[in-house]
Amino acid sequence: MHRIILFLVLIALAAAGAAWIADQSGDVALSWRVWKIHTSLPVFVLGLGVIIVAAMLAWSILRGLWRTPERVRRARRERRHARGRHAITQGLLAVGHGDSGAARAHADVARRHAGNDPLALLLHAQTAQLDGDREGAQRAFRVMAERKDMRLLGLRGLFIEAQRADDSHAATAIAEEALKLSPGSTWASQAVLGFRCAKGDWTGALAILDNNLASGLVDKAAYRRQRGVLLTARALELENLDRDLSREIIMEAVKLAPTLVPAAVLASKYQSEAHQIRRSMRLVEAAWLAQPHPDLADAYAHVKLGDSARQRLVRVETLAEKAPGHIEGALAVARAAIDASEFARARAVLAPYIANPTQRVAMLMAEIERGEHGDTGRARAWMLRAVRARHDPVWTADGYVSDRWRPVSPVTGRLDAFQWQTPLAALPSDKGVTVEASPFEEAMLAPARRDTTRELATEPEAPPAAPAAQDNSPAPPAVEATPPPVFRARQNRDGASPVPPVIPIVRAPDDPGIDEEPAGDEFAERADPAQAQAGGWRGFLSRWGG
Repeated sequence: MHRIILFLVLIALAAAGAAWIADQSGDVALSWRVWKIHTSLPVFVLGLGVIIVAAMLAWSILRGLWRTPERVRRARRERRHARGRHAITQGLLAVGHGDSGAARAHADVARRHAGNDPLALLLHAQTAQLDGDREGAQRAFRVMAERKDMRLLGLRGLFIEAQRADDSHAATAIAEEALKLSPGSTWASQAVLGFRCAKGDWTGALAILDNNLASGLVDKAAYRRQRGVLLTARALELENLDRDLSREIIMEAVKLAPTLVPAAVLASKYQSEAHQIRRSMRLVEAAWLAQPHPDLADAYAHVKLGDSARQRLVRVETLAEKAPGHIEGALAVARAAIDASEFARARAVLAPYIANPTQRVAMLMAEIERGEHGDTGRARAWMLRAVRARHDPVWTADGYVSDRWRPVSPVTGRLDAFQWQTPLAALPSDKGVTVEASPFEEAMLAPARRDTTRELATEPEAPPAAPAAQDNSPAPPAVEATPPPVFRARQNRDGASPVPPVIPIVRAPDDPGIDEEPAGDEFAERADPAQAQAGGWRGFLSRWGG
């Protein structure tokens, strides 16, 4: 709309100017050597305008002819670039759906038509990776790393190839170079942090973590947690080397991550040694409310040195009440009760978990049977049951199970990856139980039955019955009265034969037993006299005659 108004205004101005010039009177005379021009003013102005327009037209034509070769070259260049971009697009799509042949063909076309295009180099590298050509991929990434605009991308590719080749030194050097080039690079900072943690360079790892916070790669909460993890790892390393420095570091760590179990345990230990009992108990209680753990229960039980086993039991019961219904609380109370020889209390707290016990529950029950009654048979049955029981929570990270807490995952190098949880291999499955309960285990764990034979013997005898009429029919065979079974009978499952009501003779897994039949001695056995061969001259004659 504005352009139309401007065009109309210009037309109106031009018309007004032409009308004004036409109204002017006067003549114009030009004399140049022998040339003389004499005309009126309007005609002169009109001629001058025609000359200017013709000159401009001629200049445009000459300039177009002069620039024609350049325009042809530019059009050819644009067509090649368009073909290269099309080949790059199709090649990346082929790489995406895994067609290595098509990706290789498009990469060749892109190299011919757009060899200096960054995406062409990327397509060439990804095609080599798809074909498994590591040397070709490394050459392509080195070319990228030499270019200023693709240096970070080339280093990233070289880092991935170094990881695939298990060259940790080269991967570390490449990641550190990339971090110097771009401090805000996420993959470089994570890689360098993982490598320094793997080497135990906690000071360097803390420096990388501070850089991540300054670059905005982590938020404040994640920074506090990860810094607490690194400080805890350093304090655990210095526990036997420099206890004063370790105490100072772990107190800072427990302030940053109060729910971190290793930090709370170690800090509670140092506070207990300094006779700061209430502070030590508060540290354990804060971590226990977030995640009950056996190490926390053990640290809470021994928070006051010199206490008796019964005093530790009372303290652990107080801790277990802060997380009611949790199995770790029951296990901690049972452990403390066994140490205090309160076997009835230990058996009572483990009663809700006996139907489907975990390995620790079964082992504690075995310890109770052995310590309370000295019943090694029932204790062995509980140990056999522990072999097939559910797994307890352990420290696990990325499918890796560890017997202790670690700051980083040995699989991925991820910081703060270990969690206290049930391992994946121990999760419930819809498949049936492959190992059934043994008769020995069921017999030993069966509840004790009342001795009915003694009760029958004490019952008064019935008075003799009156003589009945004589019956000449053959009497039925006498049936011997069998005593009631000592152990409960096993229910018949899936049509299997029931277990006989006697104590089965079953050998323990570590008992070789004795052989049913004595081993024969070929030198002690004697042949049958009828088949024995006679000796002396009688034998010679018998063989000669036969």
